[in-house]
Amino acid sequence: SDVCSSDLSAAFADDFQDGLDSSNKGDFKTAYRLWFTLAEQGHIKAQYNLGLTYAKGQGVPQDYKEAVRWYRLAAEQGHIKAQNYLGVMYYDGGVVLQDYKEAVKWYRLAAEQGDAGAQHSLGLMYSTGRGVLQDYALAHMWLNLAVFNGSEYAQSSRNKVQQDMTPSQIEKAQEMA
Repeated sequence: SDVCSSDLSAAFADDFQDGLDSSNKGDFKTAYRLWFTLAEQGHIKAQYNLGLTYAKGQGVPQDYKEAVRWYRLAAEQGHIKAQNYLGVMYYDGGVVLQDYKEAVKWYRLAAEQGDAGAQHSLGLMYSTGRGVLQDYALAHMWLNLAVFNGSEYAQSSRNKVQQDMTPSQIEKAQEMA
């Protein structure tokens, strides 16, 4: 008989959860095995978790290049944390060639979905002009959104940016946010 897609989705969900349960118990090899099968089939959370697995070296040898590969697959499907991690990796360099424009691209994708960390990072990129044209109003806007979404550090960053802004620029930034 034909397997209906909801049965298949349920099986994926069960395997993913089994992987989480295994990981939480410290059985990273089992988690890897379960997630790898799902990730190969495009399961976004499994792809992200494989990225973490490789980044931390849990159940597999630590391999940042492989982590980037899995984060990218998840990020391209819209996974917020994967997008933010790619932003960090491109900002820092080392694992990948440092590329501020690429960092901005990934931070923006996560920031537009409401990720406070990515909003904070994007605000800092605009305040320093790394990967984008320096723009204090956009920096302030992203930092404001980061504060609103719970970033602990964005408020002090926003206050520093504000010192270099005119009252009308601050007003414009608050309207944009």
